[in-house]
Amino acid sequence: MRASPGLLAAGAPTPQCSLLLQCLLATARRSSADGSAPDLPFTSLPLGEEMMANNFSWESHNISLTEHSSMPVEKNITLERPSNVNLTCQFTTSGDLNAVNVTWKKDSEQLEDNYLVSATGSTLYTQYRFTIINSKQMGSYSCFFREEKEQRGTFNFKVPELHGKNKPLISYVGDSTVLTCKCQNCFPLNWTWYSTNGSIKVPVGVQMNKYVINGTYANETKLKITQLLEEDGGSYWCHALFQVGESEEHIELVVLSYLVPLKPFLAIVAEVVLLVAAILLCEKYTQKKKKHSDEGKEFEQTEQLKSDDSNGIENNVPRHRKNESLDQ
Repeated sequence: MRASPGLLAAGAPTPQCSLLLQCLLATARRSSADGSAPDLPFTSLPLGEEMMANNFSWESHNISLTEHSSMPVEKNITLERPSNVNLTCQFTTSGDLNAVNVTWKKDSEQLEDNYLVSATGSTLYTQYRFTIINSKQMGSYSCFFREEKEQRGTFNFKVPELHGKNKPLISYVGDSTVLTCKCQNCFPLNWTWYSTNGSIKVPVGVQMNKYVINGTYANETKLKITQLLEEDGGSYWCHALFQVGESEEHIELVVLSYLVPLKPFLAIVAEVVLLVAAILLCEKYTQKKKKHSDEGKEFEQTEQLKSDDSNGIENNVPRHRKNESLDQ
């Protein structure tokens, strides 16, 4: 096992350092004997912050890795107030523990000190203790075990998520609507509402009679918008402030005029009218064509009759003359 920044220091140790090192080694031996990870020293803080840290609650989290782990292991941790944090990673391998290199990183920055390493049997432990006071200490903390290949465990510290309406909220001109944001099992220090003007977020003006905000110091906030206009539609953001960070949620508002729901109906009516008109024109054209056809047939029949009558008269004239000649 390679040297850990928390265990060894460069140069010859002073008597005070030797005494401290003996105490740490004794602690490590006791923990190795009972099969648990050692109780490691706390990250040093300025005096004022250290006094504050004594009043903070403890957050302890651990991740287990093996030489056969195929993917990095991640754990998401939600914090809304300052806390003392104890992170533990354990790595089990069948190889030589002394050949395993252990490091820690916050986001992409390597942590050079304030973490320790110990071993029990075939398991390697590393612990990192620190205090989260504000948003600067939030983020991702990762432990790395490098043997033949590298194994990683990551603790992601985030403020609570907010929950609004996933789908766009639809309302109509002249109506009132209420936008709601919730924080499950958490109580932000303060809520703020913003509307989006292009790419710029503008605080909602509560001084205007148009807006009413409720639940400023609760786990839920509501923005009521009265006398809606079409230009009131757009993106709204609820913003929650915590002691260790901020969180926000997006809600989309769509404001329609009352004619909008009628448009599909009017479109259907227009299609029906056009269809009926086409049918009537077609029917009228068919009847007119049929009428012309009947008139043509009647004219032909009349002409045929006239022709027949004419032929009959012509045939009778010779016959009449023949009869007269016989009479003479």
